[in-house]
Amino acid sequence: MEIEKKMMKGENRKKTVEAMGGGEEQQQENHDKKRKKQLGGLRTMPFILANEVCDRFATTGFHANMIMYLTQQLNLPMVQASNTLTNFSGTAGFTPLIGALIADSFAGRFWTITIGSMIYELGLVSIMISAVLPSLHPPPCPSQMNCEAASSSQLWVLYISLFLTTLGTGGIRPCVVTFAADQLDVSRSKVTSRKFFNWYYFCMGAATLTALTVVVYVQDNVGWGWGLGIPTVAMGVSIVVFIVGSHLYVKLKPGGSPLTRLAQVIVAAARKRRSALPSDPAMLYENKELDADLCVQGKLMHTEQFKWFDKAAVVTGREPTGSAGGPPLNLWRLATIHRVEELKCIIRMLPIWAAGILLIAASSHQHSFTILQARTMDRHLSSSFQIPPASLSIFGSLTILLGVVLYERLFVPLARRFTGNPAGITCLQRMGVGFSVNILATLTASFVEIRRKKVAAAHHLLDSPTAVVPISVFWLVPQFCIHGLAEVFMAVGHLEFLYDQSPESMRSTAAALYWVANSIGNYTGTIIVTLVHKYSGREGNWLPGRDLNRGRLEYYYWLVSGIQAVNLVYYVICALFYTYKPVSEIMADLNEGAESERLAEEQEPPPPGNIRASHNVRDVELVGGGRT
Repeated sequence: MEIEKKMMKGENRKKTVEAMGGGEEQQQENHDKKRKKQLGGLRTMPFILANEVCDRFATTGFHANMIMYLTQQLNLPMVQASNTLTNFSGTAGFTPLIGALIADSFAGRFWTITIGSMIYELGLVSIMISAVLPSLHPPPCPSQMNCEAASSSQLWVLYISLFLTTLGTGGIRPCVVTFAADQLDVSRSKVTSRKFFNWYYFCMGAATLTALTVVVYVQDNVGWGWGLGIPTVAMGVSIVVFIVGSHLYVKLKPGGSPLTRLAQVIVAAARKRRSALPSDPAMLYENKELDADLCVQGKLMHTEQFKWFDKAAVVTGREPTGSAGGPPLNLWRLATIHRVEELKCIIRMLPIWAAGILLIAASSHQHSFTILQARTMDRHLSSSFQIPPASLSIFGSLTILLGVVLYERLFVPLARRFTGNPAGITCLQRMGVGFSVNILATLTASFVEIRRKKVAAAHHLLDSPTAVVPISVFWLVPQFCIHGLAEVFMAVGHLEFLYDQSPESMRSTAAALYWVANSIGNYTGTIIVTLVHKYSGREGNWLPGRDLNRGRLEYYYWLVSGIQAVNLVYYVICALFYTYKPVSEIMADLNEGAESERLAEEQEPPPPGNIRASHNVRDVELVGGGRT
């Protein structure tokens, strides 16, 4: 049905040109171009970034200290609480894939973000109410010994609240960054792309920093009702601000289900597996009208990799090609070369994408364990003020904020002198640096834990889980700073890679892959923690239930450092063999002569098979097929 509509649309357009001499259509196209120029741009950024800043503020304020809520308010054991948060974080990584498919298939990014934000707000309201009502959490247990854990009904209220926030996240995460990039059309410039993702991450870091200082302090010193109420209000404000700017946004049309298109290419190639490929790739099937919504900003050029899939675009003469007067095109038997190249792009990206899974698995529980460490250390800044344990993450956020600025202002100009690359280094090289630096963060965490337990042993506090060990909490700062530096390289580079190297019509889906990697990594991290807790022995367990002083947390850190080292080797091999996608940017001449030539050409019969015939389109290769 989609194909027939597009073919009918093309026929009607041609008839209009023939009947009216092309004058009205030219006027309409000029009007559309003028309106398109009036939409998007920098003026939309305050609305979109305000939405994302409020969303990140709410998300961070909600999740940053949740390990304390589960262990102190719901009286859950350390491993169970950490696994609960990690499992829901893992689920929150899968829902963006669903949201991305909905956005790319039929709903569009604007409505997906709006509905997702509303669902997320319902989750925040639910957990705020559960924190306020005494019947929805167990009695307090200040000693943390023989505590009454939350009942099944109380846990179900928690799970439903977390599920709503997880579901809402699926509509927000994959669409906001790509929706913002659509307003600036960053795909046309590598420098614009790098700057956008750097400053986007800077804004997110500022929101995170504010949440870690304000919200966490309120949760620890005022109460959980207020501490969860502030993020709830912030999320509500973000929804209102985002909707207010709706009339200014560029809203690209959904291109149909990307999974369906990928499946069609695979099925068509399998059906013609015995067909011979033409010696000239220009003979492969192309249909510009059918793919018009898929390549607004540029078409994918043919590549020599994975040539078996090219068979999906081989015209054998036995299947309809959708030509005028003929039977409709069946994309399960014949796919356009652009759709074949979309599949190739995704296949090329998967090994690089997969490298992020073990990185997340290695660090998935580190934040929770570090907060529990901080709770046992001296957190006094003065005799009357203590730093909340979760607020230590501000040092990581500060490092990200400072690191993004220094990366843009100092590192890029310096690296450009040696590499000649306008971006300084490629996004793959940037990710590789992030992988390496993150190993140092985990090793640093292990050495700090050794030091903390030595001080606890010297003061005979190993059997006192609630006692304060006389060692400054600032010993934990270096690992936060190193981890923040790793994020400047890895996280920003990963987002830029997925957006830049994905097909234009699948960018929400590609952004969702970032969160899917986080999801799989979180689940893998839960498996690692569960196995370590189960098999590291009853005496001297690496990850004990409540008394961290009797654990061997440093052994766990060494284990995940080794996992990251192996993952780094795998990533380097994948990056060395990665081939960047070649793209042609479609640029129509706007002068009167070129427009007249186009209108005259459209009145002529289309070439057989609709194979790459165009006079008003200049192919400009943006990214070559060279290796990193």
